[in-house]
Amino acid sequence: MTQELINNIFPEETTIPAAHQLPAKIEQHEYLIDGILKQWKGDQSPVLSPVFVKTTKGLEQKIIGSTPLLTKEEALVALDAAVKAYDRGHGQWPTFTVSERIEHVEKFLVQMRAKRTEVVNLLMWEIGKSLKDSEKEFDRTCDYIVDTINELKATDRRSATFHNEQGIMAQIRRVPLGVVLCMGPYNYPLNETFSTLLPALIMGNTVVFKPAKYGVLLIKPLIEAFRDCFPPGVINIIYGKGRDTVGALMETGKLDVFAFIGTNKGANEIKRLHPKPHRLKSILGLDAKNPAVVLPDADLDNAVSECVMGSLSFNGQRCTALKILFVHKSIVDEFIKRFNTEVAKLKIGMPWDAGVSLTPLPEPGKADYLKGLVEDAQQHGASVMNDQGGISNNTFFYPAVLYPVNSKMRVYYEEQFGPVVPIVPFDKVEETIDYVLDSNFGQQVSVFGKDSKVIANLIDAFASQVGRINLNAQCQRGPDIYPFNGRKDSAEGTLSVSDALRVFSIRTLVAAKSNESNKAIIGKIIRNRESGFLSTDYIF
Repeated sequence: MTQELINNIFPEETTIPAAHQLPAKIEQHEYLIDGILKQWKGDQSPVLSPVFVKTTKGLEQKIIGSTPLLTKEEALVALDAAVKAYDRGHGQWPTFTVSERIEHVEKFLVQMRAKRTEVVNLLMWEIGKSLKDSEKEFDRTCDYIVDTINELKATDRRSATFHNEQGIMAQIRRVPLGVVLCMGPYNYPLNETFSTLLPALIMGNTVVFKPAKYGVLLIKPLIEAFRDCFPPGVINIIYGKGRDTVGALMETGKLDVFAFIGTNKGANEIKRLHPKPHRLKSILGLDAKNPAVVLPDADLDNAVSECVMGSLSFNGQRCTALKILFVHKSIVDEFIKRFNTEVAKLKIGMPWDAGVSLTPLPEPGKADYLKGLVEDAQQHGASVMNDQGGISNNTFFYPAVLYPVNSKMRVYYEEQFGPVVPIVPFDKVEETIDYVLDSNFGQQVSVFGKDSKVIANLIDAFASQVGRINLNAQCQRGPDIYPFNGRKDSAEGTLSVSDALRVFSIRTLVAAKSNESNKAIIGKIIRNRESGFLSTDYIF
């Protein structure tokens, strides 16, 4: 039955629900520089959906639109606009009060919410994300912006006071860093992009924003809101190939901050282009190979449920996904049996189908890459354990559960970022510790078990290796109030609602000896509102 479903997974155009059909191709020619929506008349980059449709000629991949293939020249103009708007910290935006910047972001949020249906639909069509998950991504992004605003208000309230230590009085406030290049990932092109973009803006930085390679058209419904809600030059949106735009931006040395979510290889190649890398602050979310450790006394019902969702939610295309499962030899057979039963229950189909879990993959050639991983594992002794595992149809790839996986296989080390689930049997917990110690990545790990001493030992072993240890739960980012980071090749900097405000700003203080003369000067500045920095205003 699964084989037949996979063979017929793609729909006829007429069967697509009217609410989720796209209008004619979305030909985007606009890009935003210095508060002006400019019209591009040059070459366009086609936007292909992972969705194919049945036609009289066979299956055809949907081309849903195109975006501008800007060049180095347009990118540099965008950068100059951001540099001008920042004006070495003296521009209108960086010198706005916190309240004024919050007003602009709140105005943007109102306009953004009005575009929910359009953005959600484009998430489905561009990256194959299910309707439920697309709605969740949009709503979570809006919630993140609200939480960011509230956290900034709280931070500013704390900064409204004066400190007096050892005869020195001071007021400490956070100020922006400068000009930011912001680049997001295709798997969460709205949420993870905006989790850096909006904090960067609200802290007073100016931004050059290049949308993700896939999931790019969904910015189109929001581009006018960016134009209307922020002063000219504060947010500049460019498109095109990275090698034609990003490299040129970095080589100027005018960028102060690099916010990037992608591969460590890509980050390294971009960062090294900056002529003064010591002056470039980087906030990076990179690769991960998050393992799960299933101990012999684990609650198998919970472990299986969490591992299935952890490894296959959004087809495993999450940096926080479980990428390799270590299961104790005494329970591995039962674990795999139950795991396969749950995988078989996952519904395959199109993003708009009710209850769908497994959908087409947006990256070109991804199914072939996953096939290569499976074949390599099979050549080194692994088997596909689940029925129809690894069967594909164009952009769709049915999950392949591989066992037993060993260190000779590529999937043991490589981040598959897709629906391939490697399972490694282990006898001693030291084997799992060694894997984490030797790994190039260090984002998260999940531990399933009940023995407190064993779990405590693993916690202590992993605490210096990863950013988060999940007990009897899959790896995940949220809640957004918690820090999100990583070690080694997995990240640089920390993100959360509060951490993001910190990483896109720096603490600056005004200090003076605590004597009557200085108190009088500072008191007069505050009473007469002579300074934008020194202030005891309290934001409610």
